[in-house]
Amino acid sequence: MIVSIQKADYLGEYRIKFQFSDGIEKTIDFWEFLKKAKNPMTKKYQDKQLFQSYSIEYGDIIWNDYEMCFPIWDLHEGQI
Repeated sequence: MIVSIQKADYLGEYRIKFQFSDGIEKTIDFWEFLKKAKNPMTKKYQDKQLFQSYSIEYGDIIWNDYEMCFPIWDLHEGQI
């Protein structure tokens, strides 16, 4: 079964609630990942306005034309 993101709602801070095509819902807090980031292209998403600028394309969540993205299955499992 291919799973995709159907909906992603920003909940505040660095949390996003995902609804997947199989009906599963997960809320992920991205702060720890961003806090530990060393790459400047990723680290810049500590800016909350930039972080909120994600989009859903072809069932994936992306930031700035795939500058930052995550494997769907990891998100589906509630981890990054």
